[in-house]
Amino acid sequence: MSDSSPFKKRFVHLDLKGAPPKVSYLSEIFPLFRALGANGLLIEYEDTFPYEGPLRLLRAPHAYSPAEVTEVLRLAAAHELEVVPLVQTFGHMEFVLKHEALAHLREVALFPNTLNPHEAESLALVGAMVDQVLELHPGARWLHIGCDEVYYLGEGEASRQWLQQEQNTTATLCLSHVKAVASHVRARHPATTPLVWDDMLRDIPEDQLSASGVPQLVEPVLWDYGADLDVQGKALLMEKYRKCGFPRLWAASAFKGATGPSQALPPVEHHLRNNLRWLQVAAQGRKDTLQGIILTGWQRYDHFSVLCELLPVGIPSLAVCLQSLLHGGFAEDVRARVQSLLGISSLEIAGVTSDILALVMQVSLHLRSSVDEMLQRDRYVTGWFSHYHRRRKLIHPVMIQHIQPQALSLLGRWSALTQELAAALHRVFPEGAVEEWLQENVHPSLGQLQALLQDLEAASPPPPPASPGPGPGPGPDAGQGP
Repeated sequence: MSDSSPFKKRFVHLDLKGAPPKVSYLSEIFPLFRALGANGLLIEYEDTFPYEGPLRLLRAPHAYSPAEVTEVLRLAAAHELEVVPLVQTFGHMEFVLKHEALAHLREVALFPNTLNPHEAESLALVGAMVDQVLELHPGARWLHIGCDEVYYLGEGEASRQWLQQEQNTTATLCLSHVKAVASHVRARHPATTPLVWDDMLRDIPEDQLSASGVPQLVEPVLWDYGADLDVQGKALLMEKYRKCGFPRLWAASAFKGATGPSQALPPVEHHLRNNLRWLQVAAQGRKDTLQGIILTGWQRYDHFSVLCELLPVGIPSLAVCLQSLLHGGFAEDVRARVQSLLGISSLEIAGVTSDILALVMQVSLHLRSSVDEMLQRDRYVTGWFSHYHRRRKLIHPVMIQHIQPQALSLLGRWSALTQELAAALHRVFPEGAVEEWLQENVHPSLGQLQALLQDLEAASPPPPPASPGPGPGPGPDAGQGP
């Protein structure tokens, strides 16, 4: 592998809070990750971690078992992928604070996203989560403690009272909690360094950040997923963090999951441009300031949002981004190498790397449009079987012959493809994830076709009565006896 990359560590983010892959699938893609240039993983378990004891209520029904986590770590090590676990400890705590038993630890009573930093029980809770995760990740050099997007911090009742005291600010509140969590990690697990997302730190004045003690405890991960990332602005931010005393920094780009909460296909060009911008940032900064880069692949925007691009669908984007970071750009020779590694002849939309990607492309690009074409632009449907007609069960009988065969054909075609896609998804994901994706992306359109056919059936006139034939009747001798 090339040593020209300014990012010596290139970690792929596995966001398991949505559509967590089966271990069998991870065993298939870890060798590909390594071949593409990755040398580590950031694994965000959320509710898929097998918490025990009082924390067992955090487990989702599809959570991994301890044995499965151990197997994932074994597979990663076999392919020289260093694992960094991620545990949310401040913001994005919905999977924890949604539970009634823990709702009293919310910063704002109505919202389950942010932890109340004033409660001693809050620190005890996240400390217990951290300890259980690290117990299953012996030897982890880093632990990501999240701390991004701590929405509504300072708006809880305890915080409002605290902020009335002189010199207390939301920045102070944020730093104190980050310091408390990081101190717990350092004290209980001295060989492990905490990482934090940097967005809550960006606007804190240098002198306050320097005096907080946080720079001696954590390594910030500067994240920006924009295709038009401000290179000079990021370079200045890196210099600010260096002056504050942070000895090492990380970058975070994205290969999927950052361009829309319900996005089904990743816009590869967007993610390529984002990663190329990060190469420019690295070139501007001091050498070796950036430890590495994490290529995020979000599966949900948060615990309650819909699924975005599935991991198998994001593999071509990941390949393009990893290889660009490894070789310093995306020249033609890098494009050819990506195509060779993926076993495809083209990175254009027609070139696909898996049955799931091919089928998801069909659904995303053609299902809704083909149904809309029939329901909204077919002259027989719009002209003779409109919403008015359907509600009143009115239709010219001849129009049934124009509409019904076409609708049945369309439904049959998409139903067959859906069965094929469901079978492919079941090989990779648990039942709940498959059902969720199909309900969000397939069933609404199929339901519209089924409803049209049901309405046609209801509006169809009954068949005409059979015409009377020359059946038995009174003959000329009727009424006469033998």
